[in-house]
Amino acid sequence: MLVTKHTLAASSAHATPYYLVRGTKPGPVIMITSGVHGNETASMAAAQKLANDCMAGRRHVARGLLIIIPRVNQKAYRNNSRGKPDLNRTFPRHISGKAKHPLASAVFRLARQYGPTWWLDLHEANGLSQRSSRVLGQTLITNPGSKAVPLCKRIIGRMNRSIPIRDRHFNLKQHELPGSARTAAARLLQARSVTVETCWSLNRSDRIKYQTEIVHHFLREAGLF
Repeated sequence: MLVTKHTLAASSAHATPYYLVRGTKPGPVIMITSGVHGNETASMAAAQKLANDCMAGRRHVARGLLIIIPRVNQKAYRNNSRGKPDLNRTFPRHISGKAKHPLASAVFRLARQYGPTWWLDLHEANGLSQRSSRVLGQTLITNPGSKAVPLCKRIIGRMNRSIPIRDRHFNLKQHELPGSARTAAARLLQARSVTVETCWSLNRSDRIKYQTEIVHHFLREAGLF
């Protein structure tokens, strides 16, 4: 396994680190982004922990390529804000279209370079989806008809069996969000793209744990671990 650290948008005010983790055997490409919204700190902590674990040899990628961008929107992260404009509305919407923000453009250019099979975008949201279908906390979200749906359902089943408090169980949602990283990846790269949402009202340590476990489930299913 080879782990290298790089800088995305290095010559701009949006510079942020990313990591390439290469397995010793050929395999799928998985891209993990977090910090598209700068105040979703547990998702960023989980992504950074995965990068750190790979660098330290605590996690071993046997095959394929893992791309991790732990804090996409560094400016919003430093301000502890969602970010203006909302970066998750600025990704390309059409094959011939361009991103509406230089940072979204840099992220998507990296994705085009490597052609991810899977793209996991880690987020956090208000509310528990077990209590209300109108909120996004504790959900996996895909585009309608995505080939990611069967695996999402299996992972949700595993997660929910391990969570004793039913209100914290995860649900699957399917909808398009034009301008989001997830929908751009699905439409334009034909990636199996999933948004992971944990609930802000839970303890931060629990949110990091859930984000980490979900990512590990995806990586194991894809054969990287």
